[in-house]
Amino acid sequence: MQKKSVSRIVFEIINYCIMFLLTAVCLLPVIHVLALSFSSNTAAAAGLVKLLPVEFTTYSYQYVAGRKEFWNAVLRSLQRVGIGVPLSMLLTILIAYPLSKEADRFRFRTVYVWIFFFTMLFSGGLIPGYILIQNLKMMDSIWALILPIAVSVYNVVLMLNFFRGIPRELEEAAQIDGAGHLQTCFRIYVPCALPSIATISLFTFVGHWNSWFDGLLFSNFSQNYPLASYLQTVVVKRDMALIGAGDL
Repeated sequence: MQKKSVSRIVFEIINYCIMFLLTAVCLLPVIHVLALSFSSNTAAAAGLVKLLPVEFTTYSYQYVAGRKEFWNAVLRSLQRVGIGVPLSMLLTILIAYPLSKEADRFRFRTVYVWIFFFTMLFSGGLIPGYILIQNLKMMDSIWALILPIAVSVYNVVLMLNFFRGIPRELEEAAQIDGAGHLQTCFRIYVPCALPSIATISLFTFVGHWNSWFDGLLFSNFSQNYPLASYLQTVVVKRDMALIGAGDL
């Protein structure tokens, strides 16, 4: 085995210390929230809970698990993720593949790129978006939570750049063997881009799972809320109750 120099040992020690501190910064808030969830209301409101539960109790979990609205919200979020992530990835791949070609192989490629780029800078706005969903009769439907964010231009740009890094010789070999564009895309490009697809799928999953505002905006009834929207309403009601109690 190669003997490490003193400078290398010092570097590794400093590196491990920095990584430990960064890990602690990420984990400590999560541990604190878990400790709060297993602590009594009195201890949590008094600010006595740090990293360990105070007056340990599972009442919060029993209360949430016993409510029908919570499970409806969980099923709604699972439905949203189950449909939204595959649909978003399919559209992202189908858009990024042709845009990854050179301008001499795909006419008006630059025009389409600028159209997509324009949507990154400007949007229709909140009110026009709401009117559009309402006129399309999608209020309180799962599609109101999926279709407006089905295509993320940022994800398209990531996928496009990854596709452009794939050797062109692979595509030419596939075309010589008689493969069309769809076959080339899904049999050559997609397998080569699995790391990029996995990363973008994770981004899309987190975006759908954590999104709460569109659930409140496009749902007239609480039983149609996804989990994030339901939890947001619970938190707001709790805060308003505390404000009301403080006013008394």
